[in-house]
Amino acid sequence: MKDKLFNISGVEQLSEVSDYLLSMRDEADVIAFYGSMGAGKTTLIKNLCHRMGVTDEVNSPTFAIVNEYITEEGDSVYHFDFYRIKKLEEAYDIGFENYFDSGNLCLIEWPEMIEPLMPEKYIRVEIRHGETDDERIIKCEIITD
Repeated sequence: MKDKLFNISGVEQLSEVSDYLLSMRDEADVIAFYGSMGAGKTTLIKNLCHRMGVTDEVNSPTFAIVNEYITEEGDSVYHFDFYRIKKLEEAYDIGFENYFDSGNLCLIEWPEMIEPLMPEKYIRVEIRHGETDDERIIKCEIITD
């Protein structure tokens, strides 16, 4: 599967991106979201979780580092926010590898904070601001080491 670029002009179009990401689940269970503060990482993750049937409230786990959500089918989805990580040891302390190796979907905000710990294969989602406040350019690609 090759890279895909989305030009989004409003949040109502995020389902198209979410559906594409879910179609890539055969490729990888870890999705890393890159983008500046306010780019829309959490908004896209909320949409993705909704599309998966998560009924829990989806919020960025800024202080908890990881939230677990349960889908209607009973599957776990893990949502990480590594923004406040100061040392890689903090990721080891929460047992990140157990989550990444679980076979469950792992959604990561601020993956650049743990770059050396990323798995060999994951989906990279880069979100950039467009020309207006509502526009976003979202690039999805498979990363393999």
